[in-house]
Amino acid sequence: MPDYEAPKPGSQQFPGQNAELIRGILQSHKKVAMVGLSANPNRPSFFAATYLKDYGFEITPVNPAYQEVMGLKCYPDLDSVPGALEVVDIFRKPEDVPGIVADAIRLGAKVIWMQLGVVNLAARQTALDAGLKVVMDRCMKIEHARYHGGMNVTGLRTGVISAKKTRL
Repeated sequence: MPDYEAPKPGSQQFPGQNAELIRGILQSHKKVAMVGLSANPNRPSFFAATYLKDYGFEITPVNPAYQEVMGLKCYPDLDSVPGALEVVDIFRKPEDVPGIVADAIRLGAKVIWMQLGVVNLAARQTALDAGLKVVMDRCMKIEHARYHGGMNVTGLRTGVISAKKTRL
């Protein structure tokens, strides 16, 4: 079995990944380096970053394709990000995750967060072995909304949880 296979529907549970862990991360870590953040407002990464920024998270875009995203300076890699890293939120393919995790560990990050559909078991174990907290195959925006009552961009309880912005 490869270390980066796509999750099967309903199999998003990983040992130690629970509501207490997720809530704790969302409450205590407000600096988020978003690796793979897109400047395209229709991409899930942009929507998640906008939401998190609106809720007081300090967002640092990391993507070599851009100089700026959402009016924020964008860095080409984690090594270029000034200051301490707290959460490294990964919007990249699963096979890209091990290198990102290695950089995050070396730079002293506290949390690795792999977005929906991003599953890399070996990278998860590497991060856990280094003492980092790890969330995998979950969207930070969706999890924040789940625990803070904002089920969509307007904050209304629609019962629909999505990481995608509706195209107008």
